[in-house]
Amino acid sequence: MYKGQHLPEHVGIIMDGNGRWAKKRGLPRSAGHVAGASNFRTIAKYCSQIGIRYLTVYAFSTENWKRPQEEVKALMRLFRQYLEEALRDFTEENIRTRFIGDVSVFAPVLRDLIEQVEESSKNKTGMVLNIAMNYGGRAELTHAMRQLAQEVKHGSMQPDEIDEAAIERYLYTAGQPDPDLIIRPSGENRTSNFLLWQSAYSEYVIMDILWPDFTTEDLDHALEEFVKRNRRFGGI
Repeated sequence: MYKGQHLPEHVGIIMDGNGRWAKKRGLPRSAGHVAGASNFRTIAKYCSQIGIRYLTVYAFSTENWKRPQEEVKALMRLFRQYLEEALRDFTEENIRTRFIGDVSVFAPVLRDLIEQVEESSKNKTGMVLNIAMNYGGRAELTHAMRQLAQEVKHGSMQPDEIDEAAIERYLYTAGQPDPDLIIRPSGENRTSNFLLWQSAYSEYVIMDILWPDFTTEDLDHALEEFVKRNRRFGGI
């Protein structure tokens, strides 16, 4: 079993496989998303309880808008339900919730709820929970480059002053450590545009388990695997 002092400081999870979970059971894809959202709450609370300092979950990507409109509408309803529940049920959890991604495209009611959830938890001192909504790693880097271009345009920065630290100032996760461990349930072997900059030296654990079936025991197994890794960060 992993020991507490070896816990990764920052864990990322690509919550994948909801649709396939539903299809295997003859259910609509929306039922898989409901099950996945319920499991997310379980896993997030568990991460907080065992001492994970930062948890970033991939909830809705910039590419997910390409899905059938009925599925997208169902996801938006689910997000609203989650946000309302977070205001009601997460108040006793010492978890600070942040949303990363371009949330400006969501309906006003969702944007208002996002603001309320972030505001209500901003003084929490426990785990920081980043929920990636309308998030894409390439879009995040594009956003950062545009911000830096504005600084150069206005003369507050010279092009040769742009370095990694300057770029990181404009990432959605600015001020946070990079993820040590990224877990991908569902067995898919790709990053899916998730935390492209931040994951340069993250350890990946791929698990052949659909997200709604992912348990706290599965998380423990991923943490055990992480402890075994020899992280060299490009060195010997």
